[in-house]
Amino acid sequence: MDVWKAAAQRARTHGDVLVLAAGQPSTPAPAPVLRATRAAIDDELFGYTETFGILALRAAIAEHHAATYGYPVDPDEVVVTTGSSGAFSLLFLAAFDPGDTVVVARPGYPAYRNTLTALGCRVLELECGAETRFQPTVAMLEALPQPPAGLVVASPANPTGTMIAPDELAAVARWCEANGTLLISDEIYHGITYGERDGDSPTASAWETSREAVVIGSVSKYFSMTGWRLGWMLVPEQLRPALQRLASNLTVCPPAISQFAAVHAFDAEAKTELDDHVRRYALNRRLLLDGLPKLGITDLAPADGAFYAYADIGHLTDDSRQWCAEVLDGTGVALAPGIDFDTANGHRTVRFSFAGATADIETALVRLARYLRA
Repeated sequence: MDVWKAAAQRARTHGDVLVLAAGQPSTPAPAPVLRATRAAIDDELFGYTETFGILALRAAIAEHHAATYGYPVDPDEVVVTTGSSGAFSLLFLAAFDPGDTVVVARPGYPAYRNTLTALGCRVLELECGAETRFQPTVAMLEALPQPPAGLVVASPANPTGTMIAPDELAAVARWCEANGTLLISDEIYHGITYGERDGDSPTASAWETSREAVVIGSVSKYFSMTGWRLGWMLVPEQLRPALQRLASNLTVCPPAISQFAAVHAFDAEAKTELDDHVRRYALNRRLLLDGLPKLGITDLAPADGAFYAYADIGHLTDDSRQWCAEVLDGTGVALAPGIDFDTANGHRTVRFSFAGATADIETALVRLARYLRA
């Protein structure tokens, strides 16, 4: 948020900002969603909906999972939320008590750690490096003194873009089920993958192995609908009563207009449009993965999916926050310092987002080249 604020100020004073810090698409919602929104404005009341979301949307999400992964989902197993952020908050409240230990990967999305800490949980960060594609493994879990109450995994991950191999995710899911650990699988970047990893295989979902896990989804990333604030969970039956009570008190229901519109995010026409975005991300990704090493930034996480390149810049700085501020001031290119994502080593890392226009990526590389040569 500090980076975005500084970038906005730079835009006002210089008008030359290229934002490679934002973790969101630079494109609008798909055309069927926009058409449905206009129709809903005329036809719908937009009062409170069912707490877990309208049936049409829950059914569309259930069908999406069945078609994508081959496992059946009943609409009653779908809990629609106010963004995936709302899903995590509700789930952490429902599943964990203060003092419970919940494991997350480091580097990782900071909101897991921050929300769990705010709720009184003990957050245990597993240091995950290149040898495991920055992802947790069963061996790491078995090395813990006792099974944790929960484990959060993300594949593709933010900030690294790395993915867990399907067999490893299955092994993690089995371990969690056997040890009474709630597996929370953040799958919000599914749909944005590039098929270049060794032994390439499809993106896996935790529910392919364990129905005791919770799967988190969202219309924000692949579906290009961040500001619509709509996410969902696939939830085992034993958690749904607590989630119902919490959600009805905390949010009543997710945004009604977003629900009626998002039903059409799963249409074939929308998918065609969204897959075009992924092809652009793939081009931008290749520009960065080829261009950054030419600038001397060679230590990059394997960007299997999402729209991030995560780089070690320890040869350039030991203060990534200050370095990013200086880069913004000197070039107009906004980057995300790694300190948000890694509490131990983030002072020497940075995240590049390539969700924007291809021309912006090209121009940013030119500006960075000049800056680093100066």
